[in-house]
Amino acid sequence: MKKLLISFGISVAIFFLASSFFTTQHALLLSLVVFLVVLWTNEALPIGVVSLLPIILFPSFDILGTNETVANYSKSIIFLFLGGFMIAIATQKTELHKYIAKKLLSIFPKTARGVIFSLAVTSAFLSSLLSNTTTALLLIPIAIFLTSDNNLKMRFVLAIAYGSSIGGIVTPIGTPPNLILLGFLETHSIEAIPFIQWIGYTAPLAIVMLTIIPFILSIGIKNFELEKGFDDVMLLNSEQKRLLYILLGLVILLLVNSKIEPYYSGLGINEKGILLGFGLLMFLPKFGFLEWEDTKKIPYEIIFLFGAGFSIANAVSSTGLAQEIASNLLVLTHLPIFVMILLIAAMVTFTTEITSNTALISIALPIIYSLGQAANLDITLVLFVATICASYAFMLPIATPPNAIAMSSKVVKVKDMAKYGFLFNILGITFITIIALVYWQFFI
Repeated sequence: MKKLLISFGISVAIFFLASSFFTTQHALLLSLVVFLVVLWTNEALPIGVVSLLPIILFPSFDILGTNETVANYSKSIIFLFLGGFMIAIATQKTELHKYIAKKLLSIFPKTARGVIFSLAVTSAFLSSLLSNTTTALLLIPIAIFLTSDNNLKMRFVLAIAYGSSIGGIVTPIGTPPNLILLGFLETHSIEAIPFIQWIGYTAPLAIVMLTIIPFILSIGIKNFELEKGFDDVMLLNSEQKRLLYILLGLVILLLVNSKIEPYYSGLGINEKGILLGFGLLMFLPKFGFLEWEDTKKIPYEIIFLFGAGFSIANAVSSTGLAQEIASNLLVLTHLPIFVMILLIAAMVTFTTEITSNTALISIALPIIYSLGQAANLDITLVLFVATICASYAFMLPIATPPNAIAMSSKVVKVKDMAKYGFLFNILGITFITIIALVYWQFFI
């Protein structure tokens, strides 16, 4: 109850403060968003419950109508993620992820530095296929098992958390902000970034970060010996082989379906349907791997979180709050484009540290959209930069789910995460800005 009262008190304070600068409706919206963000942060209520509150709060305070709010919880992009969850559950059920992890880990030397690199790369690879949250949950227990040295455990766990965030941006299904962006583009009738092209845009950034961050994490540590049992040979069983072939088929279909303008127009199949179709394929008798009971493992609270994020973005846009905030930022539109990109990257990255990246990007996208229009910038480019930066916040536990999971392992202290995270934030902002200007600007 104390946490609920704190959330309410902060939101009331924000309302009276915002009333000095905004209209009553906008001040109310800001206070409601802060109320939701604080509840997500302090976990006074389950995340799924908080995520459903906009359906009650927005109509009650005349922000959005009930039907208009509820519609945000059934956007087609959500079903792409639902299909991804089904595939992820099948991967976990067959334990294919363990085989993939061991194979990837075996590529690197069995030194402390080699293991840090292998954990970061493995988590990045898996989080591009599953979700960064799922990947962190699966691999962190493995990392803790590798050594009895607490200092090494801390670095191993951070390697997985940061690797999960780095890899989460590589595909649209890797992390929630990516889906929020695709839903926002769909709402504003902007052409979505195809699955394979998305990978092409983000892979260079991920490779650079996966080279530098593990190297820094491994500075000043000594060699160690792996705990007994980790090197045990693991062979694929028939189920794992079948699922591996299905996943390869999915990748091939996504490749063939992707447009490469102006050379190839693709198959024209909706990617949401492809992902959901392959997810449903997991239930096919004698071919799939799941029973209906397995759907209990689907994190529906994350799906509701998407709906809440879309609702917030819709409210910020439709009430005119985004335009009002953007108008106050018009002074920035006279700056050179590299300064604009750098400021957007820095603001989103460091703001994400104190709130959920999903909630932050839901609020930020409408504002950046309006600012981009005013500055005559490439809208898709600036929205893409903001979305990637929402996942590249490494300092505090609340910033991203992998950070929070790393902290829950009890081998990482806030000061350790903040020390490394601040440096990695600066590196992320720098590399995102450079890649946006020399690569994304010309192809997105």
